[in-house]
Amino acid sequence: MKTLLLVDGSSYLYRAFHAMPDLRNSQNEPTGAIQGVLNMLRRLHKDYPSDYSACVFDAKGKTFRDDIYAEYKANRASMPDDLRLQIEPLHEAIKAMGWPLIVESGVEADDVIGALAKQAEREGIRTIISTGDKDISQLVNEHITVVNTMRDAFRRTDDVLDIAGVENKFGIPPSLMVDYLVLIGDTSDNVPGVEKVGPKTAVKWLKEYGSLDNIVANADKITGKVGENLRAALGWLPTARELITIRCDVGIQENLSDLSPQTIDKAKLAELFDRFEFKSWRRELENMQDNAPVPTSGNVTAKFPTSQIQPTQTADMFAVTQFTANTSRNFETILTNQQLDTWLAKLQTAKLMCFDTETTSLDPMTAKIVGMSFSVEAGSAAYLPLKHDYFDAPEQLDFVETLAKIKPILENAAIKKVGQNFKYDQHVLANHGIALNGIAHDTMLESYVFESHKTHGMDALAERHLGIQTISFEEVAGKGAKQVTFNQVTVEVASEYAAEDADITLQLHQAMYPQISTDAKLDFIYSQIEMPSSQILFTIERNGVLIDRDMLNIQSNEIGAKLVALENQAYELAGQPFNLGSPKQLQEILFDKLGIKPTKKTPSGAPSTDEDVLQELALDHPLPKVLLEYRGLAKLKSTYTDKLPKMINAQTGRVHTSYNQAVAITGRLASSDPNLQNIPVRSAEGRRIREAFIAPKGSHIVSADYSQIELRIMAHLSKDEGMLAAFANNEDIHRHTAAEIFGVERENVDSEQRRYAKVINFGLIYGMSAFGLAQNLNIERGAAASYIERYFARYPGVREYMQNTREIAKQKGYVETYFGRRLWVPEINSPNGTRRAGAERAAINAPMQGTAADLIKLAMIAVDKWLRHEKLQTKLIMQVHDELVLEVPDNELELVKQKLPELMQNVAKLDVPLLAEVGVGSNWESAH
Repeated sequence: MKTLLLVDGSSYLYRAFHAMPDLRNSQNEPTGAIQGVLNMLRRLHKDYPSDYSACVFDAKGKTFRDDIYAEYKANRASMPDDLRLQIEPLHEAIKAMGWPLIVESGVEADDVIGALAKQAEREGIRTIISTGDKDISQLVNEHITVVNTMRDAFRRTDDVLDIAGVENKFGIPPSLMVDYLVLIGDTSDNVPGVEKVGPKTAVKWLKEYGSLDNIVANADKITGKVGENLRAALGWLPTARELITIRCDVGIQENLSDLSPQTIDKAKLAELFDRFEFKSWRRELENMQDNAPVPTSGNVTAKFPTSQIQPTQTADMFAVTQFTANTSRNFETILTNQQLDTWLAKLQTAKLMCFDTETTSLDPMTAKIVGMSFSVEAGSAAYLPLKHDYFDAPEQLDFVETLAKIKPILENAAIKKVGQNFKYDQHVLANHGIALNGIAHDTMLESYVFESHKTHGMDALAERHLGIQTISFEEVAGKGAKQVTFNQVTVEVASEYAAEDADITLQLHQAMYPQISTDAKLDFIYSQIEMPSSQILFTIERNGVLIDRDMLNIQSNEIGAKLVALENQAYELAGQPFNLGSPKQLQEILFDKLGIKPTKKTPSGAPSTDEDVLQELALDHPLPKVLLEYRGLAKLKSTYTDKLPKMINAQTGRVHTSYNQAVAITGRLASSDPNLQNIPVRSAEGRRIREAFIAPKGSHIVSADYSQIELRIMAHLSKDEGMLAAFANNEDIHRHTAAEIFGVERENVDSEQRRYAKVINFGLIYGMSAFGLAQNLNIERGAAASYIERYFARYPGVREYMQNTREIAKQKGYVETYFGRRLWVPEINSPNGTRRAGAERAAINAPMQGTAADLIKLAMIAVDKWLRHEKLQTKLIMQVHDELVLEVPDNELELVKQKLPELMQNVAKLDVPLLAEVGVGSNWESAH
């Protein structure tokens, strides 16, 4: 039997507009409704092959119903501009997709659909009507079936309505749907029913009396208030019936012969997809033949059982293969236990499975699962929605039961897994009591090891390594203030986005890992440092650190009082009140009123008041010095003493930072929310903040850090005999350097000479010039140049190392750590002299910083392994620069103090001994 497929475009247009996030292209044109409707149409031809089809929209202007009832649809607000703007391009896209488009003036879409359906019935053709409007259920009979496609694609069987389906859903057969709707009314069209009569009462009456006419005939027998309301509405009911009944006899221009399959206009679709930036759809067009026909039923016979119409069976209701059968992408949405079991079987036997979570939040400690995606082979993936809870969301599998099914696979270490930024997914699963095991690869870390100087987000990686532009989060969830959380993203949109994430991640691993695994150095950095570090950082983040809220509040109040005093002091020095945070007012005070000479300008040409300028001016003027102190304290207050108490996790009572592995080119960790790496320790107030990081009762804080680690690494890398000898003899390297530079015996080096030597030692490994050294020591530039020359004369190996390193960097574009980590310096051959000089300084310092980063990570791995092996209760709670911070129960304190430096000092054998110093205290500061 031939099939006619009719789509109520107006119904889906409004539903898509309100269901989709506020998606826009780069020109700020709204695109959400277009994307939602096209998504539905893309599935329909695949799921319901047909011989004839049409997409029907309401026309502008009044219809005969407005003449019958002036208040018809009067309750509807005027069409939003963002929706109106999408109608014309949507119509263009629909026609370009090969859909006949019908807009009949003076006739509603429902009536056009009814007329065409009856025409098909007369010709022995079965009709499928796709709509979200329950009114069309009145058309259902042996030849006409209604499918609420936005639901049916999620296997919602109660929304696939044949005769039995209507009765199951509404409690009455299709032949009584008009009577039912007249009684309850239609609020969407502003058609009143009988007051206080809802679905239950309407069904009860219809079952008892058989029809609306019989209910009216027996109105006097119906008692109570509801009976009074029925009798009061008797005069209105005939009008309501006329408004609600679909007119199947309206004259329309179209015949079934006009609705035969049409060819797809690939060029027009490409133009529209480019305009509205539907990137994944645009890519599909590249694999599609020009003038491809719309899929039709052909020899496929659709089956129509008594209670449900079945779409053409596919493994994937959301596959992005609608335009062509040649595409390699096959995405599935898991909404039945049968689908889930099939995928679980795939995961259990896969050599490597890709896994990803979609969540309610970016905060790893509080994020909850909305859904998860899987892939075991390139081009094939599935999304398992679990907690999408927007209005009209589809029925999803039971959350608790489903997680219980998946948990054994996720916790099975023998089932190897790959993900993108897996540490986050570990936290999310831990929030639900699942311990993720079997983590074999992380594509973010693969990228970081291979190309540390580039970005490592999945979208950027896909474009760089696969030549694919992926669907961005903003495309599915919106931007800025209008962005919705993922549980509010429609399942159909979420599915394509999430399944793509899993598929692309697997493909990225397949593209990147071979380039790492075939290089022994990179493979060591990846498999022996970065991957194990990620697991330990997860544990550290999970452990968190105990914070003394009361102490921070006291400190915040004290700093506040100091800020007020400094503010008043600044007013006095300036001779007037002003806003200390306003660069413009500060410029006026410093350079106009006080007549201080500017030393630097901003890009706009105004005198600069940045920190470097104020530091320079503070040498000769009191106000800049006050301003610097004010700025420092204000930052401490806002960033730490005020903020840290608010960041205490309500469940754990601790602060949980996030360590970011793939940020610094050198391999150093960064931390955020809060940033523990940048707590200032040079001021008394900064050090006091660390006093608020405390040990619980019965425990102590233990701090262990490498002593002068970068200088020791310089000695090893440069092979300078003088430096090697100093460290081998366990000498004070700064005293040793001072003696060499100033030509005195070591025992005669005074504190000022040692301070100079310390600045020189650290300054030169950071590439400091004579000018920089002069500024730092507040000495003449000539004197600074003389010190540098003497330094290199005493340590010629250092000079040679620096020169060789510059040359290597220019040849390769990168330098390496002792362990082989690549540290890229993209500007090393820049024609811009300033940039090139900066890259040369970075090239010299990077191997030392990078090797130090490698060492502290190896130390962290060694300590964690020991703690686990010995089954100790001691916890790693922080990693800050070259320092490990632990929370140690008192009964384990002596053992940890003894073992910790031993572990740290033996993670690598350099030409100089490594030295780790251990401190103990009741808080972080006292442990130094």
